[in-house]
Amino acid sequence: MKVLVVGANGQIGKHLVSFIQDSDSLEAKAMIRNKEQASFFESLGAETAVVDLEDDIETIAKAADGVDAIVFTAGSGPHTGKDKTIMIDLDGAVKTIEAAKAAGVKRFVMISSFDTRREAIQAAPESFAPYVAAKHYADEWLKSTDLDYTIIHPGGLTNDKGTGQVQAAPEVERGKIPRDDVASVIVNCLENQSTVGKEFQIVTGNTPIKEAVKSI
Repeated sequence: MKVLVVGANGQIGKHLVSFIQDSDSLEAKAMIRNKEQASFFESLGAETAVVDLEDDIETIAKAADGVDAIVFTAGSGPHTGKDKTIMIDLDGAVKTIEAAKAAGVKRFVMISSFDTRREAIQAAPESFAPYVAAKHYADEWLKSTDLDYTIIHPGGLTNDKGTGQVQAAPEVERGKIPRDDVASVIVNCLENQSTVGKEFQIVTGNTPIKEAVKSI
């Protein structure tokens, strides 16, 4: 299975491409914003596509040509304004979903925020609410399609070494999780068709990732 990783140069994205390239059944294509980011992925033997998420749907669809699945793990980051949150976390996600449809790619894995329900938008601090709202509407857009989607809601992200163990369920108590464990969960979702049509939260826990994903 060839996987287009959107947001490949992000922290989860880099872990994910590395894990995919180590897999026997998966192959990564890294979607990056500029050529200067390509060397890391080329050293892993991964193909790259230079595309900005503010480009049009057709440009993103060209990057998706010939792939079997798309993982959206892009984000505008915590230091940008509300405008970039709208353009990347919402519109960039929606354009990628539409590009998947245009390119005939059915499998789509979305990395969302921990809680994107309407109540979470209302409860979020003023500075964080636009991000939660963007993720909420991107998730809803994906769920309205006929794509084979999985939506993953990770807890607070850390750069700690992964434990290989998580708690995964439609709703779990808020907690933290290393980024490389999130990447491992994504790989297991791609390899497990039972996660199609599922949406779940993940934090560090006591269940091996492979087993946790199978139980969703």
